[in-house]
Amino acid sequence: MSILKIAVVVALAATVAVLFLGLFSLMKGGSFNARFGNKLMRLRVVVQGVAVALVAASMLLFAYDHFGGG
Repeated sequence: MSILKIAVVVALAATVAVLFLGLFSLMKGGSFNARFGNKLMRLRVVVQGVAVALVAASMLLFAYDHFGGG
């Protein structure tokens, strides 16, 4: 398994983990949500952006290799 595939899997898992942590924070409410809820959702957006960029890069590299570029 290439390092790019591993990075994609890690980024996707991190996105899901941060998403569920943020949702748990919203359901629980209270001081934890007041302190970390917005930060967790911002972190999710950043991690999700990294995941999308890695998926796009892997698709580009796959297409480049598949159509005789390398």
